[in-house]
Amino acid sequence: MKIAIVFYSMYGHVYRLAEAVAEGAREVEGSEVELYQVPELVPEERLQASGAAAARAAFAHIPVATPKVLADADAIIFGTPTRFGNMAAQMRNFLDQTGGLWMKGALIGKVGSVFCSTASQHGGQESTLLSFMITLLHHGMILVGIPSATPELHKMDEITGGTPYGATTIAGPDGSRQPSENELAIARYQGRRVAEITRALLAGKQS
Repeated sequence: MKIAIVFYSMYGHVYRLAEAVAEGAREVEGSEVELYQVPELVPEERLQASGAAAARAAFAHIPVATPKVLADADAIIFGTPTRFGNMAAQMRNFLDQTGGLWMKGALIGKVGSVFCSTASQHGGQESTLLSFMITLLHHGMILVGIPSATPELHKMDEITGGTPYGATTIAGPDGSRQPSENELAIARYQGRRVAEITRALLAGKQS
């Protein structure tokens, strides 16, 4: 059972969530989990000026995704920062290269899920996740979110991300806030849930 986690991260917040999602998925027996990042579009000089180049060095070892990665996986979990309530341009650019997969129906029946980060509590987490899912539905994927009864989604004694549509984190206006333990717990749960559902679907096809 192959699970691909495909993300874009500029300052590392989405990468940290991706690691937690992978941890959860690997808890399910039979899971083969790989992380991939989508290609960067921002010029190197701009990354240097913004401080993103240094942050991105932490996950420079993660291989760059190609559309074939999606075709080879049984489940794909996508992660992106929010840009004005939508996915980042880097992720949109990558998804726009999957027309060939759509023509072949290569992703039909595969499990899909999404997580994201924003700068503020109300910076577009839910709109980003929901609008992202539109592309996955066009590909015929089976969407997996997080049950709204999950206790971590109702934590009220601290600021935290986390939605029924996918794990989220809040980076803060200057990007200094890192994912909290509650946010990471939600991400691990998402990865584990995707893996469990994927295993069940594959078992059903084989029976």
